Amino acid sequence: MNVALILAGGSGQRMKQDIPKQFIHIYDKPVIVYTLEAFEHHDKIDAIEVVCLDGWHDVLRAYAKQFNITKLKWIAPGGNTGQESIRSGVENLKGHCREDDIIVIHDGIRPLVDVSVLTDVIETCSLYGNAVTAMPYNEQIFKIRDENTTCEYIPREQIRRVATPQAYTFGKLVWAYEKAFSEKIGIYGSSYANTMMVDLGEVLHFSRGSDRNLKLTTKDDLELFKAYLKLEEDTWLK
Repeated sequence: MNVALILAGGSGQRMKQDIPKQFIHIYDKPVIVYTLEAFEHHDKIDAIEVVCLDGWHDVLRAYAKQFNITKLKWIAPGGNTGQESIRSGVENLKGHCREDDIIVIHDGIRPLVDVSVLTDVIETCSLYGNAVTAMPYNEQIFKIRDENTTCEYIPREQIRRVATPQAYTFGKLVWAYEKAFSEKIGIYGSSYANTMMVDLGEVLHFSRGSDRNLKLTTKDDLELFKAYLKLEEDTWLK
């Protein structure tokens, strides 16, 4: 079984709106529904779990019914951090998933995930036990010496920028989150499942990424999202 674990537990303070950004309406549809539809319509996704901000569970269920998200099976409570929210989702799946089931973790505020990206992350995970979507980095990266100067750079051929979706076998996720939280490894700050896995000594495998896979953090990101929704791809481009 392939299960999508969608994170919608954040309050979205950087967006500076009256409601959490995952519930902001774009063209009469909340952001979270765009995300859920990508998984609902993918033939390799069997079930969906959403880790949702407290107080919004009933709203989420109502939207799922309104927009016919039939694969939504579970809603788990969000945590104070991203890592706590992922752990909550993993814990909630105990008794529902087998060790070799694939869990696809994805940010609810990345509503433009491509079919091909989802397919590749699942297929890569089925081969290696994990998969993290990644893209080459096309800008130069310099280390700071102080606030205004530098004398060292990182060759861009040596780095990748990663995002969600990322996928792991359920058994590995259970092991990793139990160990990480008991030993306080890879759970603080901006840590995520992928960085935690590396902190625990795991080797991660890259899968296909996409520049369209926007994370909606600011109002400018919302405008980009709206532009993508209206964009018609030029058929002459190869």
